Amino acid sequence: MRGKTGIIERGLGPFENPEQRAYGLPAPEKQLYRVRFTMAELWGAEAEHPEDTLDAEIYEHWIEPHAA
Repeated sequence: MRGKTGIIERGLGPFENPEQRAYGLPAPEKQLYRVRFTMAELWGAEAEHPEDTLDAEIYEHWIEPHAA
């Protein structure tokens, strides 16, 4: 999903940073969001049903603002 544009569907609250937890390190909380992508955005012309969507849970520090 890197480089793709989605819509933040909703915030899920703060959770411990999984990158640090994986190594047994202290893990500060990071905001987690549910982000919705269309199949057209993810797969382009190859999307079988371009209007279908996929929701992914993504931490705030992994989300980049979309340039308008």
